[in-house]
Amino acid sequence: MSVTDEVFDPMPEAPEAPSDDMCCGSGCDPCVWDTYNAAVQLYRRQLADWQAREAARQAAKPGN
Repeated sequence: MSVTDEVFDPMPEAPEAPSDDMCCGSGCDPCVWDTYNAAVQLYRRQLADWQAREAARQAAKPGN
């Protein structure tokens, strides 16, 4: 399959941050913030990959 083929490839969605009251402050491992930060790192990698694929799709369109 080439980059010009129509493929459903939606932009990844950022994770939703936990509300302040979701953290109990007792040092849980993992804390809801640890889990959120890991999700943000994954999201950033997925977004960068998606942006590269999207740029390749745009460059491959006729007329570019």
